[in-house]
Amino acid sequence: MKLAVILVEPEYQMNIGFVARAMKNFGVDELILVNPPEIKGEAYKFAMHARDILENAKVVKSLKDALEVVDLAVGTTAIAGKKYIPERAPLKPKELKKKLMEYPGKIGLFFGRESRGLDNRELELMDLTLTIPTSEAYPTMNLSHAVAVILYELYEEKVPEVKHSLEPATWQEKETLVRIWGELLEILDYPKDPVRRGYFKTIFRRFLGRSFLYGREAHSIAGPLRKAAEELRRCKDAERGEI
Repeated sequence: MKLAVILVEPEYQMNIGFVARAMKNFGVDELILVNPPEIKGEAYKFAMHARDILENAKVVKSLKDALEVVDLAVGTTAIAGKKYIPERAPLKPKELKKKLMEYPGKIGLFFGRESRGLDNRELELMDLTLTIPTSEAYPTMNLSHAVAVILYELYEEKVPEVKHSLEPATWQEKETLVRIWGELLEILDYPKDPVRRGYFKTIFRRFLGRSFLYGREAHSIAGPLRKAAEELRRCKDAERGEI
């Protein structure tokens, strides 16, 4: 299982160090930092024997830059929402482990800011969302503790890597499908409510994430969707007398 831990705008040096240490404990060495503070001595102090993970950490400016590095994006959230908020309908770690056991691509585990986590717009961009079951009295975990719990679950029953002849669909390939789907909805003007239309796009993105598409499959789906959008647009233009 190829894992990368992505911290989105982490706020405290201590937590960055502890996250690196937890990664070292469970054999994960790829750390990506989105718009972090300057990594100073305190982070290295708490990393202990995981200094190399901090030294080799990749720093990017935006969430989109980080998404482009992985094939499957898993966003973490402490707050599960109602059924009409799909980005707040997360899996639990044990459920995620079962889904990812034979996934051949690189999996990015995205963790938000200590003060407010990942917001809904950021969670909408994820293929899957994940939450750790905790007491209702205090549901929010410390960042490094959350990283450790999730990595433990994914490491506990490690299975041999399965070789596949097909490459998994990249984040960009899946986003192309979402964009074409959005164009179809716009042309159809369905649903009429733009907010609901946005939910339809998010649900489609979730569907793609849960299906673990291969790149070849993504391209096979994109072709007919794109053709349908072109034909519908041509029909609408003809109706308006623009052809």
